[in-house]
Amino acid sequence: MASKVDLDSVPLIALNMNVRKKLGLYLNPRTAVASDWMAMAEAMGFTYLEIKNYEPSKNPTGTVLEEWQARCSDATVGKLVSILVEVERNDIVEDLRPLIDEDVWKYCQRQKKKAEPPVQVDEVDSCVPRTPERVGITLDDDLEGTPELFDAFICYCQSDFEFVIEMIRELEQTKFKLKLCVFDRDVLPGSCVWTITSELIEKRCKRMVVVISDEYLKSDACDFQTKFALSLSPGAQKKRLIPVKYKSMKKPFPSILRFLTLCDYTRPCIQEWFWSRLAKALSLP
Repeated sequence: MASKVDLDSVPLIALNMNVRKKLGLYLNPRTAVASDWMAMAEAMGFTYLEIKNYEPSKNPTGTVLEEWQARCSDATVGKLVSILVEVERNDIVEDLRPLIDEDVWKYCQRQKKKAEPPVQVDEVDSCVPRTPERVGITLDDDLEGTPELFDAFICYCQSDFEFVIEMIRELEQTKFKLKLCVFDRDVLPGSCVWTITSELIEKRCKRMVVVISDEYLKSDACDFQTKFALSLSPGAQKKRLIPVKYKSMKKPFPSILRFLTLCDYTRPCIQEWFWSRLAKALSLP
């Protein structure tokens, strides 16, 4: 069934962790008789320095796939298969093709289900007028139909909220006069978190600031928000996502964000320009 699908039209996100782990089993070991993950990364367009940087990873194949998926709009299942053939790893394609086809079929079914119109039900009379879901979700939404818009959505975890308050003070209450979307302050309670978050990031906010910390790496909500924003702007073509680091970290910086220019508050020598640089980036059209 999946064989009828054009694999070049299916994004890499369709491949689940099982297929990615099996790719690692084939490509992670260094061998002189067959191309490994480095050959795949080079064919994907990664530079020598980038490839060397991925070398210490426990699963460099998985890291490369994640990076490629984040930065390239043409990172598709079909392109991956073509690259494996190009580096003469037809054995991998032959062995994993049934699993790849299964993942592609499941992905297409999910997309088809999303595209289907909702089941219609009889309208229930009510004396309370309905409010469309796209309005009435933030504090200053106009219930007549004009949604509240923002310069940036702030992606953060609760332990970093003090820095978010400082961000509000420096970017909203100064000459910059930016308008930030801070979930705990601006979003009304009672709505589906994932639906509202997607609406805000995609339709209401021009940019997204990601506050990076060790705690951020443990947050499922932050992970969803970051990957969703990246999916809207592959390769950071519209400078949609801006990572900010405000304190030292014990864990490695997230690989999915390494290709983006970091706004680093931990370097004393550039703190003087930190807020003006961030404000300028958020003010771009």
